[in-house]
Amino acid sequence: MSAPKARRGTLGKVLRYVLRHAPLMLASVLFAAVSVACTLSIPILTGQAVDCILGPAQVDFPRVLRLLLLIAAIAGLGGFSQWLMNDCNNRAAYRVVRDVRRDAFEKLATLPLSFLDSRPSGEIVSRIIADVDQFADGLLMGFTQLFTGVLTILGTLLFMLSVHPLITLVVVLVTPVSLFVAGFIAKRTYDLFRVQSAARGEQTAFLEEMLSGQKVVQAFGRTAQTQQRFDALNETLRGASLRATFFSSITNPSTRFVNSLVYTGVGIVGALTVLSGGLTVGQLSAFLSYANQYTKPFNEISGVMTELQNALACADRVFDLLAQSPEPPDAPDALDLGRAAGRVDVTDVAFSYRPDRPLLRDFSLQVPPGSRVALVGPTGCGKTTVINLLMRFYDVQSGSIALDGADLRRIRRRSLRDNYGMVLQETWLKAGTVAENIAYGDPAATREQIVAAAKAAHAHSFITRLPQGYDTFLGEDGGSLSQGQKQLLCIARVMLRLPPMLILDEATSSIDTRTEMRIQRAFARLMQGRTCFIVAHRLSTVRDADTILVMRDGQIVEQGRHEELLARGGFYAQIYNSPFADPPPPD
Repeated sequence: MSAPKARRGTLGKVLRYVLRHAPLMLASVLFAAVSVACTLSIPILTGQAVDCILGPAQVDFPRVLRLLLLIAAIAGLGGFSQWLMNDCNNRAAYRVVRDVRRDAFEKLATLPLSFLDSRPSGEIVSRIIADVDQFADGLLMGFTQLFTGVLTILGTLLFMLSVHPLITLVVVLVTPVSLFVAGFIAKRTYDLFRVQSAARGEQTAFLEEMLSGQKVVQAFGRTAQTQQRFDALNETLRGASLRATFFSSITNPSTRFVNSLVYTGVGIVGALTVLSGGLTVGQLSAFLSYANQYTKPFNEISGVMTELQNALACADRVFDLLAQSPEPPDAPDALDLGRAAGRVDVTDVAFSYRPDRPLLRDFSLQVPPGSRVALVGPTGCGKTTVINLLMRFYDVQSGSIALDGADLRRIRRRSLRDNYGMVLQETWLKAGTVAENIAYGDPAATREQIVAAAKAAHAHSFITRLPQGYDTFLGEDGGSLSQGQKQLLCIARVMLRLPPMLILDEATSSIDTRTEMRIQRAFARLMQGRTCFIVAHRLSTVRDADTILVMRDGQIVEQGRHEELLARGGFYAQIYNSPFADPPPPD
């Protein structure tokens, strides 16, 4: 899409948000009109006061006093109207920003994981926070100055026409030059501000990534390289910002130069007209004030146009997020499972994250209710992908997956996921108390239920040692808790829910061996009568599985129980025995 069409499209979307608050906009226009009318009436009164000075010692002081009092009253009314207009503009602008941010956050909740997996989280945060802030600043300036500027131009023209049409013609003839200069610069600033916004988003994404991985950066001695990378991004942003700022900064001086020509023309023509008797000195004084007021809005509007280019460029990035296709909704006749029995049938499934890189091919599996299925294999063989498909984080591209005989695509996602409990290798805790984190999947749980779940997960002892126990507030991602403690809290979540199906993806990878043995016993009790999928790299954790699926390159190469697979001496036996193999002889 060309830049002009993109700008028009973005502007149309902005206007749709603005029109939601039309009463505030109408009130703002009304107060702007009152403010402009008061401002424009003052030069006439000032000119009349000038004409009261007839000569030395010939001043009509009573009339001058009345005019001064009237000017003071009108100035007060104009100032009050200006304040009310600004109040309306502030309310409208920040309500628009509130709506945009709310819609953007709601959109995030509906986007498929494929979108979130393919973009840095910091870049998305930059769109919703930094870009919307820039958009708000431009919008607020536009509301504040655009209304008064346009009304001032129109009102000034009417007043000048009523005083002297010929001199007004001089002003009107020079005006298009100012408009041309402002438009010429504005066209170039939009693209420059888009580049600036993109560079700022890339920098924010990198900063967020480095902050979250600061321990790894320091542990591997990558501080200098990270600093160089940040400096390069900072330099890119600096260059883009300087170019955008340069073009935006020459707008005002350029239009001021043109406006000075207007003022000079009015002064010369007006002075000649006074000498010929066509104007009084007071009228010329009013006319010069009008000429100055007429040109001033062009300076303001040119500045507004520059800010609006920045605002539209930032808004375009936000609306690009809002325009993303959401996750396909559940079918109107989608099923609510209730409590699933746990029979899973996978038939000829094919799936890949990228078309040029096939992953799962002709993948089939039958899991009876209450079975424990372990998925093992080298990194990248498709184990976690199978979990993603079972949870419908992604949909299969061919074939089918059925739960209790119903295709997953015909089951409501919420109903499907309510039947699963997941413990992943990557922990996630929200900012809140320990109790709130354990009860994340069941906010209505009582304190007794939360404590029982923590005891089942062997987390109760370390929780009671925290400063406020279960009411201890945890910062983002668990604050100062160790990785093992975080994982114990995640396991406690599942112990609280007691779902009919479990997914354990390296669930005990960060826990010491003694605690792991206790949790394995707790899991063994929990898994009784439940369908369980266990993803593990440490094969000692899957010995008791009913079925072990050995995966390689997206396919099941072996299937059976632990003893059977070892007896075959195949791929499973190789990867099981590899840690215990004799070390290679020295060179």
